Amino acid sequence: MEVRAGLKKAASVILALAIWQIAAMLLGNSLLLVTPLTVIKRLFFLVSEPGFLSSVSFSFLRIASGFLLALAAGSLLAIIAGRYSFAEMILWPFIATIKSVPVASFIILCLIWLSSKNLSVFISFLIVLPIIYQNTLQGIKSTDKKLLEMAAVFRIGLFRRLKYIHIPNIKPYLISACSVSIGMSWKAGIAAEVIGIPDGSIGKRLYEAKIYLNSGDLFAWTTVIVAISIAFEKLFLFLLKKAYVLLEKSL
Repeated sequence: MEVRAGLKKAASVILALAIWQIAAMLLGNSLLLVTPLTVIKRLFFLVSEPGFLSSVSFSFLRIASGFLLALAAGSLLAIIAGRYSFAEMILWPFIATIKSVPVASFIILCLIWLSSKNLSVFISFLIVLPIIYQNTLQGIKSTDKKLLEMAAVFRIGLFRRLKYIHIPNIKPYLISACSVSIGMSWKAGIAAEVIGIPDGSIGKRLYEAKIYLNSGDLFAWTTVIVAISIAFEKLFLFLLKKAYVLLEKSL
């Protein structure tokens, strides 16, 4: 099944590239749309540049840090809100505001408070926080009340309740939240870098490609962002699932 799923994904990628190639050939204007082959050539050229790894590491460390901080804070706030209803009421306007305010508004506002160097950390944090919070809180609220009552009646210990009730119930909600929010963190983080233009970032390289009307570099760097985002998502979800297994065994 996994082999068939992999073949289907590979076929879909090949089809997308073919459509891209045909569209670029029909348009006949490399300034508006370059061919996949041009992007691949530029990508190999960019990878060989001395500043490539430093730009990737600069953006990756900050965006990943923002995501991980939001994961920790969102999970903790959800646990508190799930335990105390007044805490959920207090947090509601803040979470609703963060969800509703456009990313560009946050970026411009945060440039007043923060240096452009750390802007992507905070923006990634803000975008991911409500997703983690709401999904985790939903997982906590969906816990079967009868199971909790049974655990209280039979005086089941905290660790056993975590192992057999809470962790299995929250797991799908948290994994789903992480799957969605990792991509969102990269979108928001790179957008923050494009506006803030911190030295040594991927966002600055995208901005330079736009200034010099270099579509090849623009598409190449976008490909890099997509590849890193997907790789980080796959790796993180794999580690998260392994951590769940180890946690359930240790409790």
